[in-house]
Amino acid sequence: MITRDLTAFIAHARTLDTDFGAATARAAFLVAPDGFRLAEQSAQDNAYMAEATAFDAARASAQHRDLQRALSAVLPTVCFAGNPDTPDAVFPNNVFGTAPGRYVVGRMRHEVRQREAGRADIRGFFRDVLGYAEVDLDAQPHACELTGALVIDHARGLGYCGLSERCDEAGARLMHAAFGLRATLLFDLAPGEYHTNVVLAVLAGRAAMVCPKGFAEPAVAQAIADVYAPHALVCSEAEHAAFVGNCIALSSDTVWMSANAAAALTPAHRGVLAAAGFRVEGVALDAIEAAGGSLRCCIGEIF
Repeated sequence: MITRDLTAFIAHARTLDTDFGAATARAAFLVAPDGFRLAEQSAQDNAYMAEATAFDAARASAQHRDLQRALSAVLPTVCFAGNPDTPDAVFPNNVFGTAPGRYVVGRMRHEVRQREAGRADIRGFFRDVLGYAEVDLDAQPHACELTGALVIDHARGLGYCGLSERCDEAGARLMHAAFGLRATLLFDLAPGEYHTNVVLAVLAGRAAMVCPKGFAEPAVAQAIADVYAPHALVCSEAEHAAFVGNCIALSSDTVWMSANAAAALTPAHRGVLAAAGFRVEGVALDAIEAAGGSLRCCIGEIF
């Protein structure tokens, strides 16, 4: 099922068990922020990006290394070298994604990011080292920026795909097939939002973080939250602005977000996560957040 019919999707989602696959990744991959600077093309439709003078390449590199070190304590975390010609490559989950036995290459909207899809080393790692089959969506014309646009509940095989200039409906259908999902809900993001994973997170299949202001129709946000109740957090505007929604669970007991996001998380919402069995880990990423993304955007998952 892939549909815009909210009622039908939610009814179907409620029938599904958490037996589709592993709820969290078995490893992660990053791309270093080498040549970190403002990508002017990306800034056209990413309102979270700072001015060029706010970019601090040395600080971003140090914080990214701290992120890898922190994640490595939980699961194997590989970091590929960056490239000064691809300043957005620090957010690789938009370009490369995985499902068991295969890897997916997305189609980026902006040319500066389309360059990332041609990286022979990353493709070779998945193909030749891990032995994964390739699903290459980069050669077709429809924008489909993978797990930026598509938030996946891996335990149930559900996709939540927010449509914007970064992902159209045809691209969403391609991703639904590429990841082999049971059902995907299509909905419009609010004007000014570029990626779903800034306004929605599904955590190990048993909790959700939802930022209603990021959805064109707040009813969609509430319906998604209801699927994961009572472990659903409806974020305030302050939490939304601090990238609280851009978080990820990489194990059954920990939610990772930036230090700024963790500081903005309300005590009540921290309590909801605790009740769901999660502790919160924050990593300082303010330098990287100048590029318009946060912790979840930095992490590619390997299933």
